[in-house]
Amino acid sequence: MRELQPWRPFSDLERWARRFESRFPRLFEDFEGEEVELKLPIESYVKDGNVVVHADVPGLDPKDIEVSVLGNVLMIKGERKDQQEVKKENYFRREVSYGAFERHMTLPEGAQTDKIKATFKNGVVEVTMPVAKEAGAKKIPLEAAH
Repeated sequence: MRELQPWRPFSDLERWARRFESRFPRLFEDFEGEEVELKLPIESYVKDGNVVVHADVPGLDPKDIEVSVLGNVLMIKGERKDQQEVKKENYFRREVSYGAFERHMTLPEGAQTDKIKATFKNGVVEVTMPVAKEAGAKKIPLEAAH
């Protein structure tokens, strides 16, 4: 008779991940000397009849950022340049990413892109534009199944 073992629901997944990492170890390392496209973190919501989009761009200057709209797609792009005079071998840790970034976001139907405004404050780009009243979140009642 086999002895009882604790149930580990993710054991197959963990085993698959270890096999995958052993075959492709470079996929999980930083690529030295290669330019990496940055992922621009954004948040968007509807408030007081406006679509509001915040994009975090700490350490950048407003002149290094471009905001544009084409049809119903908002685009925020720019580049964080490495201006440090520190040699690679002198770093203890380097977690800040440098390079170009570009983020596209489809705007909700009814967004009035001709009235778009963009501001920059404390490392955050804020884009606002009026939107039709219907674009706000709609609460849907959840029915319990029996």
